[in-house]
Amino acid sequence: MSKNEMQIIIHNKEQDKYYWPAIQDDVTLEYNRKGAPGKLTFKVLKDNILNFHEGDTVQVNYNGANIFYGYVFIKRRNKDASIAVTAYDQLRYLKNKDIYIIIDSKASDIIKRMAEDFQLQIGEIDDTEYVIPKHRSSNECLIDTIQDLLDKTMENTKKMFVLFDDLGKLMLKDIEKMKLDLLIDAETAEDFSYESSIDKDTYNRVKLYYDNKETGKREVWMALDSANMKRWGVLQLTESVNAKKPLNFEQMADLKLKYFNRIKRTLTIQNALGNVRVRGGTMLYVNLNLGDMKLAKQIIVENVKHKFSNNLHLMDLTVRGDVITG
Repeated sequence: MSKNEMQIIIHNKEQDKYYWPAIQDDVTLEYNRKGAPGKLTFKVLKDNILNFHEGDTVQVNYNGANIFYGYVFIKRRNKDASIAVTAYDQLRYLKNKDIYIIIDSKASDIIKRMAEDFQLQIGEIDDTEYVIPKHRSSNECLIDTIQDLLDKTMENTKKMFVLFDDLGKLMLKDIEKMKLDLLIDAETAEDFSYESSIDKDTYNRVKLYYDNKETGKREVWMALDSANMKRWGVLQLTESVNAKKPLNFEQMADLKLKYFNRIKRTLTIQNALGNVRVRGGTMLYVNLNLGDMKLAKQIIVENVKHKFSNNLHLMDLTVRGDVITG
């Protein structure tokens, strides 16, 4: 296989036949840190030999290495006899909905339970350690329930975990294990756009409360940043808690304030030199002058779109949240 050569291999499971179709136009591969499966889009020419169906598997090999394994979900045809295909990795099956009542369980254990319930293959699942006292999903997507549990874990431990599919196996990794020795700067990126905001998920006052039925009084725990309240106005997060659980609610309020009390920043980098190791949740180095700040630090990728075209591999990256706070 020559440099920058891509092969797409389709397996017709019913007939147990493999096809190496000629690829037309561009190929894109997208990954998100949370909430969405890996997505592959490509176009092939239909001939008298090629025969595949929804649910058949797709494998992508680039420069001699496998970079994607997934399943055909969408086929679109036109008068030119070409087929535009959308395939997703195994996380697509976490779009199934179900009800889970979770009591004193870790997010990592719930992921294993869901994988068993829905016949999914698992690989390395890092222990999230934090025991979630109680959580109930109300007929929502499994991937949303998992993210809620991972968010609760992060709020209470400051540790971020990333769920992804690695060539057909569900993986859960501590984000500290997803660092890459890769630099994005003005030389390796064509352009960028940058936004800073306090409009969503920014709070400088956190109020936790519990209605005590025995005393008839409401117990309240508060954490606040008076300097940011003066700067931005009062932005309050109010949540009820279960005081029957042996938790330190003052510490919980402080942790939530530390997590939410910041400007949310979004950085989108266009047409950076591509690297197939980059996925949602990987960490890499960025050195860019953003105008109100100079960013020179390790950041977390929220979304990446790999674009393969004419033996050229470029990628668009989105970074957001506290990871680019100055």
